[in-house]
Amino acid sequence: MTGDEPGRGQLRLDLTRDDAGRERPFVVSGCNAAAVARLAAWPDALTPVLALVGPRGSGKSRLAAEWAERVGAVPVHGAEASLLDPLEVEGRPILLDRAPDADDETLFHLINLARSGGGALLLVARSAPSAWETALPDLRSRLDSIPTVSLDAPDDAVLAEMLEAEFARRAIAPPPDLIPWLLRRIERSAGAVETAVSRLDAEPGSVSRATARRIFGALGPGDEEEKN
Repeated sequence: MTGDEPGRGQLRLDLTRDDAGRERPFVVSGCNAAAVARLAAWPDALTPVLALVGPRGSGKSRLAAEWAERVGAVPVHGAEASLLDPLEVEGRPILLDRAPDADDETLFHLINLARSGGGALLLVARSAPSAWETALPDLRSRLDSIPTVSLDAPDDAVLAEMLEAEFARRAIAPPPDLIPWLLRRIERSAGAVETAVSRLDAEPGSVSRATARRIFGALGPGDEEEKN
């Protein structure tokens, strides 16, 4: 990341709004409430750099994108951060998703830019910055000092809301007992929700628990009553 020749080899920021995938509301529950509250009150003068971490499918990228839209942050992903023009982003909030994929020098400069230029930097990853590998001692000390807010994998409340929203998006009215049944069988992530509902939607006829059982199988002895 350099300030030389700003017109060459640098990222041209696409600041247009992308509404794809925004139909589903972000559901707040115990697994993410602390992160939601923290981002609602951030950035602040005391914390110019913040890390948002959580497992795959926890909704961290979605939450970060909504934060970026609210505050007018510049969104970049991983290694493409090296193409940023410092003059273009100085003093602005920046969202860096897949932050560990950025090179050491770029991370170092982005952190310094946020701390000295009146901007803010939100780093999104699966692990805390203190766990990231780096060969730069100065970057190591900076990563170790970054405050972190975490999301857990979706709990039942969030997963159920996600399933309901995905069924509604496809104009499907599932039977009342289907969503609790699915909660015990699918991975706890947004991707798993979309895959499960898509598979059910692709089956002929109406969506039913019998159809779901044929696709996903029985959980165990407790499902024996479904055979009758």
